[in-house]
Amino acid sequence: MSSQTREHQHVLVATMKRAAAALRDAEIEFMLGGGLAAWARGGPPTDHDVDFYLREEDAERALMALAAAGMRTERPPEEWLFKAYDGPVLVDLVFCPAGGPIGNEHFERATQMEVGAQTVLVAAIDDVLVAKLLALSEQEPNFQAVIELARSLREQFDWGAVRARSGDSPFARAFFTLVEGLGIVESESSLRA
Repeated sequence: MSSQTREHQHVLVATMKRAAAALRDAEIEFMLGGGLAAWARGGPPTDHDVDFYLREEDAERALMALAAAGMRTERPPEEWLFKAYDGPVLVDLVFCPAGGPIGNEHFERATQMEVGAQTVLVAAIDDVLVAKLLALSEQEPNFQAVIELARSLREQFDWGAVRARSGDSPFARAFFTLVEGLGIVESESSLRA
């Protein structure tokens, strides 16, 4: 990891800790999601943003809690998330990612983990990958992040569940063709044999 990547990761974790503390103080149930959730489980470092998954009914209060913590907030036109900025660092409050709203089942699959010396609930890695796969589109068909995630954490996925939950997406089907061809995941036919 380059020193620039390491420094940016440190900044993201510091923002994650501030935002998590604000949400916890406001008694809002949340999970760490996205690239930081993958990193917490041993995946590659992320240089993107901090994602928290939460229920839609908690999203407005969560946004107010981050505003009270000094973050600049935004309600973008997309109807599945709110945004907050801790200086230049983006915090996404995701309540309805591709694949459907965050519900009790997501929280049941999550794991308490220590991230940056702070204990937080971390989204299940299958949920993170399914959301990323279902977000791929004709406008954004970049497979780099999902292949890197699959390669680095391949032993942690329930590949059958990821396949079943994302199988309606042609981009997810293409992803499985790629990772099978690269030898990252066994083909579905060899698993049945």
